[in-house]
Amino acid sequence: MSLPPDFTLLQVVPELETGGAEQSTIDVAQAVVRAGGTALVATRGGRMTARLEADGGRMAQMPVQTKNPLVMLGNAARLVALIRQEKVSIVHARSRAPAFSALWAAHATGTPFVATYHGVYKARSGLKRWYNAVMTRGDLVIANSEYTRDHVLAEHHVDPAKVVTIPRGVDLDRFDPGFVTANRIDDLRHAWGVGADGRTRILLAGRLTRIKGHLMIVEAARRLVAQGRRDFQILFAGDDQGRTGYAAEVQAAIDAAGLDDVVKIVGHCDDMPAAYLLADFAILPTSVPESFGRAAVEPQAMGRPVIASDHGGVTETVVNEVTGWLAPVDDAEAWAAALARAIDLGPGKRADMGEIGRNRARQLYSADAMCAATLAAYEHILEARA
Repeated sequence: MSLPPDFTLLQVVPELETGGAEQSTIDVAQAVVRAGGTALVATRGGRMTARLEADGGRMAQMPVQTKNPLVMLGNAARLVALIRQEKVSIVHARSRAPAFSALWAAHATGTPFVATYHGVYKARSGLKRWYNAVMTRGDLVIANSEYTRDHVLAEHHVDPAKVVTIPRGVDLDRFDPGFVTANRIDDLRHAWGVGADGRTRILLAGRLTRIKGHLMIVEAARRLVAQGRRDFQILFAGDDQGRTGYAAEVQAAIDAAGLDDVVKIVGHCDDMPAAYLLADFAILPTSVPESFGRAAVEPQAMGRPVIASDHGGVTETVVNEVTGWLAPVDDAEAWAAALARAIDLGPGKRADMGEIGRNRARQLYSADAMCAATLAAYEHILEARA
């Protein structure tokens, strides 16, 4: 993908800690650098900053995570100065609160503005709908799935030509089972205290937040154990991001159900490819629809089937009965049955499903394809402005 000479992209994202929007920020920054451009990210920072800088991007640290109106005004002034100093070609916002500062700065400097709608934001009032609509007030809206695009069009009544779907991508060099050594899996097994005992391992990867469905899965596991089953172990891998109260609630539910050795909270994981290979299949039991659901695509890229809640963007990425299963939302009894079915399928048939999922993920959800489509969108905007 070619970019105009002296192309400079400024992405604005609250933090660079963890998550799909953050990973997409890193991926697109790397693609811009590879194409000969300059990639800047205005952010509070976080653990992914090292990856950004290793890829040739640069961080402009500022408190863009804030919703304080006075600080947002200050951020707008900082962004105006940065845009002028670095001769920014396009401003790309990836979250609503910083989008206000970014949009003001883009308008003040006459710079094209793009926003990615990473989630389906609820609007229970006209004020909240106005707040959410900041993501639609620029030159282009990027939706991360057809599910998200449909929501944007229905909610904000924008010109359909202004909303383009670019599915999130997965780094297929990183999420490639052939590149994961046995030592990496063994190291993770040791760190998590997971024995090689023949039990079927099930991974729920995602932040420890209520909407990810941990408590419902604890109840589903309790029902399976009540049926006499202890041939499985469920691993919750994810950061609580300061939500220690919820993490304690999940642990208390595990303890109360007598599931200490059946369900384990293993915390943040830096080696997700190895985590998926340590597991036999993955689950995504969200109670709120995921707009895309990278945690349903990454395990498929690693050759692992997925059980996901039957709503949102995952209905596009998980093919029921082919690459995994779609289960009713918040239904512990149905999820217990779905887990039992996947366990009983056995390693051979799960591997067959995993291979189909892997081929499909590589075809449809590569980070390269996402980045190429994003850079093409940038070029289109610049041509339209010219």
